[in-house]
Amino acid sequence: SKGVRDICFSNDGRRFLSCSYDRNIKLWDTESGKVLSTFSTGKVPLCVKFNPDDDKQNVLLAGMQDKKIVQWDSNSGNQEQEYDQHLGAVNTITFVDDNRRFVTSSDDKSLRVWEFGIPVVIKYIADPSMHSMPAIALSHNKKWMCCQSLDNQIVTYSTRVNRKKTFKGHTNGGYAGLVACSPDDRFVCSGDGDGKVRVSGTQSAICCRSS
Repeated sequence: SKGVRDICFSNDGRRFLSCSYDRNIKLWDTESGKVLSTFSTGKVPLCVKFNPDDDKQNVLLAGMQDKKIVQWDSNSGNQEQEYDQHLGAVNTITFVDDNRRFVTSSDDKSLRVWEFGIPVVIKYIADPSMHSMPAIALSHNKKWMCCQSLDNQIVTYSTRVNRKKTFKGHTNGGYAGLVACSPDDRFVCSGDGDGKVRVSGTQSAICCRSS
């Protein structure tokens, strides 16, 4: 009944999840458009993800406005786990390390790495120079992440969460401008506050050019 914040398709494309400012997460049948299940904690979900493993497609995670990541089993409808360490709204969930772990970003200007199924942070990344990162894209080779930082940069990290390159030359402060990697991982694209798409080569941290 309100704006849709995020969607995520299952591996086979037959189902997808949506989360909305109406405080609901819905599981849909792609072909029929029917709602199969609804999940809610009563708080606003900001991002939603299926576990990428084929044998765990019944497991979904949602990053919440109340600082938590909540895990459900879509078959039973039961809440299975709650990951509660962030100090601000959770904006992104990115699975890494063969889906054994996932990385979350938050309005608290940090990245946190979690072991899937264990609600304890195994790595915490934050420093005074970091800004909130409301959008993250995983490269196609799954070796690094491109993070839209609200200080007008794209910051890249390896999937072991070691900082690598930064890309400058565009305006994204104040926007949740999505990031995307080309299929060969040679280029990174991002939205710009001036209404343009900016494209950067990944071999060097060159300034973005408009396209």
